[in-house]
Amino acid sequence: MEVNRARAFLAVAEELHFGRAAERLHIAQPPLSRMIRALETDLGAELFVRSSRGVALTAVGEALVEPARELVMQSERIAPLVQRVQRGETGLVRLGFSGASVNSIVSALARESRRVRPDLTVALQGAQLSQPGLEQLMTGALDAIVGRWDVLPPEVDSVVLAREQLVLALPEAHPLTAATAVSAADVAGESWIVLPGGRGATLSNRLHELARRGSFVPRIVETAADSATQLLMVDTGIGVALTFSSVSANVPVHSVAFREFDPSLGDVEVRLAWRRAGVTPALSTLIDIAGKLSLASLAEVP
Repeated sequence: MEVNRARAFLAVAEELHFGRAAERLHIAQPPLSRMIRALETDLGAELFVRSSRGVALTAVGEALVEPARELVMQSERIAPLVQRVQRGETGLVRLGFSGASVNSIVSALARESRRVRPDLTVALQGAQLSQPGLEQLMTGALDAIVGRWDVLPPEVDSVVLAREQLVLALPEAHPLTAATAVSAADVAGESWIVLPGGRGATLSNRLHELARRGSFVPRIVETAADSATQLLMVDTGIGVALTFSSVSANVPVHSVAFREFDPSLGDVEVRLAWRRAGVTPALSTLIDIAGKLSLASLAEVP
């Protein structure tokens, strides 16, 4: 049953008078009568008994009232829903992030999104390291991702959520724990545990920068799946690792020590990134929320 025919049927069913029903619908009576006849023909049943005494519903007509009313009500909900989706007030954003090292930042973004737009669904997908996660973003499997990159593809836009520093993770008994900060020369002979790299990956780029400063070639002995595994490997004494200051705050491995570099390897930006061609109204809302978050408050989240 079409929505217009359902409205016409309900008007006649409730008024039990074709003239009054036509006035209610702001149409002439003959078109209304033709609409009801066409509906009865399509359904193969009479909906009204027409007599000189008036109009009455048949048994089929009575059974059709509630389904027709529900159809009209559903149709009336669609237009406002579409408008809310177009305004970004509701919808779905698939948000990827690497894991514990950005948990506090992702949590702050998700909380603010829920506060500002409670009907917007942010579906979190963890275990997305920055570079593999970027590949998921490019294929459309993710709408946006929180991560760290020194270089992003030209078709990807981003907004900075927080800034942090790079630190050296080393076993608690390592001689370098006696220093308050380490230099490139100090780590020239170390064995390195790294994360999966790739074009634009921050840790890979900064390790090469560290090696350039210290005039050494990094001796990579292990590639860990994630930051937590990387620190466990450091804890066992396999080697040292270049990691982020947020990892030391968010990944609890108590027997691993962290030392800053002197001079620093430069700020690392935690970004929300998305494909320029894949911005939906819902994603546009999340981007707007992210842009208004305080960098300072995010950086201070424990």
